Amino acid sequence: MAVEKPGPAIFITGTDTGVGKTMVSAALALHFRSKGLKVGVMKPIETGVEDPGVLGPDAALLRWAAQAEEAESLLSPYRFVLAASPHQAAEEAAAHIDVKTIVDAFNRLRQEKDVMLVEGAGGLMVPIRGGYLMADLAGQLGLPLMVITRPGLGTLNHTLLTTFSARAMDLALSGFIINRMPREPDSIEAAAPHLLSSLASADLLGVLPEVEGSCDEEKVEQLAEEIDQLPAYQWLLSGLGLEL
Repeated sequence: MAVEKPGPAIFITGTDTGVGKTMVSAALALHFRSKGLKVGVMKPIETGVEDPGVLGPDAALLRWAAQAEEAESLLSPYRFVLAASPHQAAEEAAAHIDVKTIVDAFNRLRQEKDVMLVEGAGGLMVPIRGGYLMADLAGQLGLPLMVITRPGLGTLNHTLLTTFSARAMDLALSGFIINRMPREPDSIEAAAPHLLSSLASADLLGVLPEVEGSCDEEKVEQLAEEIDQLPAYQWLLSGLGLEL
């Protein structure tokens, strides 16, 4: 399918580190690629990268899922060794994060794509430089947010803080996905979808299960298969601005 103009784009954030936003981002990329769409991916800033001269594990997984062929400098413009917030990791590396570099890379990557997925680092309030936050980057790119959260204890507070902060900063919310739902959830985990749907002021786009595998690629393949089976699949497509 020829793309006459850039398709919709989304900024994927998490309620915290470790909620699985990279896995979900990669699963979405793989899923949409399997539907014949041209998928663009980007990890603007990645910290905790052992060798910043090459893509970090998150960006590499996104590249694999989307079969992206663009230059690494576009897919992930900034990579740092220190596993910390971008502003601290950049200071440790005596580097300067130029937001214009990120914006320019995004605009180049988005060309001729049916859908564009941009994965943030950490959560919305993570500082990139000075008082400039990850939320500010999403706003400057003009992208709605997809929030990845978890079902366990503490998720109500974390998710509501994220969605309410987004609203306060005039950021559009496409909705949220609950990731890593156990196959046999406890009472707190089982109640999370209903409670978050009623409290978070955002649409629940899906609940994805905890998956197991020998490598991240195998886990992503399992999650991609789960996406097709989501009862709220049409809500998910609507949240992304897609029609399949």
